[in-house]
Formats: sequence, C-alpha cells, structure tokens
Amino acid sequence: MNIILFGPPGAGKGTQSKYLVNKLKNFQVSTGDILREEIKKNSTIGQQITNNMNEGKFVSDEIVNDLIEKIIFDPQKKDKLIFDGYPRSLSQAKHLDLLLDKSNQKIDHIFFLNVNKDTIVKRIDKRKLLENRSDDDTDTILKRYDTYMETTRPVLDFYSKNPNFHEINGTQEIDQITREIEAFINV
Repeated sequence: MNIILFGPPGAGKGTQSKYLVNKLKNFQVSTGDILREEIKKNSTIGQQITNNMNEGKFVSDEIVNDLIEKIIFDPQKKDKLIFDGYPRSLSQAKHLDLLLDKSNQKIDHIFFLNVNKDTIVKRIDKRKLLENRSDDDTDTILKRYDTYMETTRPVLDFYSKNPNFHEINGTQEIDQITREIEAFINV
C-alpha cells in the first residue's frame, strides 16, 4: 500500500508516517529526512538545500524528484511507500504519477492534514525543545507555512478530485488523527 501524507510544516506528517510505517511494515519517504541527510553530508546539494531552507524557500523540484526516484525504483520498497512531505508542488505530483506508472505502482490513499498557523507555532515550539531541529526557527517556519499553503493549493486541487483523497482536521490530538487514518485504510 502506497500512501501520501501532506500538510504544512508541523502538521504531524512525520508522526503519522512513522506510525503507519510500523503498522504496515512500509518505508517512510520523508523529504525532510532525505534533505537533512544531504545537509549532513555537506554535499553541494546539501549546501543548496541549506541556503533554500534558511531563506524559507523550498528545495527545487529537480533535486527532490531525483532523490525520490531512487526510492520508488527500489524493488524492496515497491507498494510499501509512505510519502511524508512529498509531493509539495503540482510538478512534483505529476512527476510522482509518472514514476509510479513507470514502476507499475499507484497511490492507495492521500491524506491532507489541515492545520492552522496558531497550532503550527505551538507544535513547532514544542518540537524545538524536544528534537532540537535546526529548521525549527519560528520565523522560518511561518515563512515556510505561508509558502507551503500557497504552493500546495494546486496540489490540493489536483488530488482532491481523487476518490482516495481524505482531508483530516490536523488540529486534533494525535490519537484521533491516527484513528481517522486507520478507518480509511482499514487496519
């Protein structure tokens, strides 16, 4: 089963993704984790990613798509992918469809965790204390939230026509969000 979880930074995609990975024995495809790994390597791509994140911008679709393609074509991960934070743009969504088609796969469920700014700020402040993530500066997160909502509108429109698209109130408690997701995927 392939699943997409999307929502603004701090919406709880990572939490739900990790849960589903354990529950379904799937593989998490977290663009955030993949990008942080590139930053840790201090590669040329990692440096580009750092510059974009510090400016509150998203990493180019080309970089993200190349990193994602390697994962999709890994035979051990076929039909066992939980996409966490990807796709973020219409071009990424269309590229994902092409890659899945080429690899004879499909998306079984798409979950949009819809969360307002106030909830995001509270969660990020809490996460900053617990995880000490370098990308959890409140001003940067607010810029990323605004950019995300603006950039993602076409992705929402693209996927919302799909019968397996589900919008979930992401301001709820973690357990309630998990129960709603489980009801859709019948686990």
